[in-house]
Amino acid sequence: MSQPAAKAAKQIFGYRPYWAHRLTPAPVLPMTRAEMDALGWDACDIILVTGDAYVDHPSFGMAIVGRFLEAQGFRVGIIAQPDWTDTRAFEALGAPGLFFGVTAGNMDSMVNRYTSDRKIRRDDAYTPGGVGGKRPDRSVIVYSQRLREAYRGVPIVIGGIEASLRRIAHFDYWSEKVRRSVLLDAKADVLLYGNAERALAELAHRLARGEPIGEITDLRGTVFTRRSTPAGWIEIDSTHLDSPGRLNPAEDPYAMVPTTAPAAERTRDEPDIPDVQVVRFVRNVKTADRERSVIRLPDYAAVREDPVLYAHASRILHLESNPGNARALVQRHGDRDVWLNPPPLPLTTKEMDRLYELPYTRRPHPSYGDAKIPAYEMIRFSVAIQRGCFGGCTFCSITEHEGRIIQSRSEDSVLREIETIRDEVPGFTGVISDLGGPTANMYRLACRDPAIEAACRKPSCVYPGICPNLNTDHGPLIHLYKKARALPGIKKVLIASGVRYDLAVESPEYVKELAQHHTGGYLKIAPEALSEGPLSKMMKPGMDSYYRFKELFDRFSAEAGKEQYLIPYFIAAHPGTTDADMLELALWLKANDFRADQVQAFLPSPMATATAMYHSGKNPLKKIRRDGEAVVVPKGLRQRRLHKAFLRYHDPENWPLLRDALKRMGRADRIGNGKKHLVPSFQPAGTGRSGEGRRRGQSRSAAGQKSFRTQHARSESTDAVTDPASPAKPRSRKRTKSGPRR
Repeated sequence: MSQPAAKAAKQIFGYRPYWAHRLTPAPVLPMTRAEMDALGWDACDIILVTGDAYVDHPSFGMAIVGRFLEAQGFRVGIIAQPDWTDTRAFEALGAPGLFFGVTAGNMDSMVNRYTSDRKIRRDDAYTPGGVGGKRPDRSVIVYSQRLREAYRGVPIVIGGIEASLRRIAHFDYWSEKVRRSVLLDAKADVLLYGNAERALAELAHRLARGEPIGEITDLRGTVFTRRSTPAGWIEIDSTHLDSPGRLNPAEDPYAMVPTTAPAAERTRDEPDIPDVQVVRFVRNVKTADRERSVIRLPDYAAVREDPVLYAHASRILHLESNPGNARALVQRHGDRDVWLNPPPLPLTTKEMDRLYELPYTRRPHPSYGDAKIPAYEMIRFSVAIQRGCFGGCTFCSITEHEGRIIQSRSEDSVLREIETIRDEVPGFTGVISDLGGPTANMYRLACRDPAIEAACRKPSCVYPGICPNLNTDHGPLIHLYKKARALPGIKKVLIASGVRYDLAVESPEYVKELAQHHTGGYLKIAPEALSEGPLSKMMKPGMDSYYRFKELFDRFSAEAGKEQYLIPYFIAAHPGTTDADMLELALWLKANDFRADQVQAFLPSPMATATAMYHSGKNPLKKIRRDGEAVVVPKGLRQRRLHKAFLRYHDPENWPLLRDALKRMGRADRIGNGKKHLVPSFQPAGTGRSGEGRRRGQSRSAAGQKSFRTQHARSESTDAVTDPASPAKPRSRKRTKSGPRR
């Protein structure tokens, strides 16, 4: 998709700088009062509170936000990973003149802390030394509460991946219940979702002009509360757009119900509620009226109690996600409405260039000394070349956060950043670790017709097949790769972001360039599943595209005299997956001599379409009906472990579980010691369940378990529940890592 709508938007660098611009930019954004004093600041205009260590690099969300606000002329301070048990940690820089900005960091705090099995992780890649436990669960809520205690009257603006994915009532996997909008639990004034530079600039300048934050309700990409729908708006009942069936008992036609509550029954502080025009069917809303239309979703209490209504609300939200045609959404929470304005307009290439070329030091804050921050170590030599993803994978959080419209930087801007890394970043050895984004090969890919793009409501441009309106020309990306690797002092340019192979096969020349010049022995791609059942619920292509890509990749690698391998990633226990599907995948892995190093079961992230499937057992990719398509959902610890065990069929620890499952499935023919069998009939001593079928003295090596080389560095998938500012993101969801047996 291209970015036509952005042409009508105010340029994010087009504002008159705030008066304090003569005191900026700072060599590094201050984290202490001493640093503020050295800069000659008596106060900060804006203070950003983050769950990450402060790294002044454009792959870190707070660095982008901080440097962007600084470029607007504001004095910006950072409070990084504060002690959330003590309000004094939040008073380190004093009160800001305008507002506090709060984020959990590049990762959702719950995903950062817990595995898909709800076990606590031992480490945190965004903390010095990789130490875990430096941020609280549900960080946005906790940080906001501490700020309210410390500075009751100062506005609080929340944003980032954690807030963005919790902007409406959402299913929470860790508590197995539907929670209300995080805006209410955080008691914040406004929530900014997605990449929020447009809203952030406008909000900051309007606050600087003295406008009360409660009156700023017209910014795209913002969420706030109000008592009722304002006069002049057309309110549309979402259940008339996509009816899930009877929702309430039939009304008694003889009941005497007043249309308006008597004045005495109204609360003192609630203004008179104007009449609202309610349209029963969307076809009655004229195109000219769409900008004054709001869709009312089922309220929080309804979606909390009724999973079918939850799936319905999820479907409506995703249908209203195109900035070119999305309408406002509203959802009642108790006595207040949570109002979601339409998504932000995408940035232009010129805006992207300037944003990524702000004066970042590209280093951690000096206060961390020599401590290693794993996330920084992974991305310090990488370059983000784009934002957004039009793949629409249902388990993915990228599209809910960044959107489906690809926003690309210019070639010159990318090359300048590579030269900056070469010349200024300590430890650079001549290897660029990644040129990428949420997906490696969507750079400059767009809809051929801006009018079609603005009207489109399809959740994916590449499923069930590549849209004929999508321009799949990889030429600009190939040219960028060639120019990058030709720069003086650059020995190698690797691609670490995930490659969308169904797009890549449309350009054999791209696959050739990738295989012969930008792969370091292994290339990660993500089939995710093998069977049609789970693939249709993931919105992923079938294996035909994989085999076509593999044939091209192997051929071009051989032509270059290189021995290289694809690293396929798979998801266990995704909605739509049966035990038989996992058996089929395990047999495929064995037949192709793959052994998964690390696997993970599907993690239902807030607001994802697959999460609605997990919670409701319905398919939001189709119209929701109470008697509609039921989705098989692997739930329960035992079944989720079984699905993971199928991916690690070679591990003796899993053999007892697999043997039990194969017998239950009527597939005992796959138990034995031949090539056609999945697991052997014997159990090596010291493995599996205590005493079951073990041969005394049998070692794991005697069972024929040979080691093989894998890609050991952690690398992230494009469905991460993390801020996708980084082209190669440290862990959000560890996916299958596999390689050829040695």
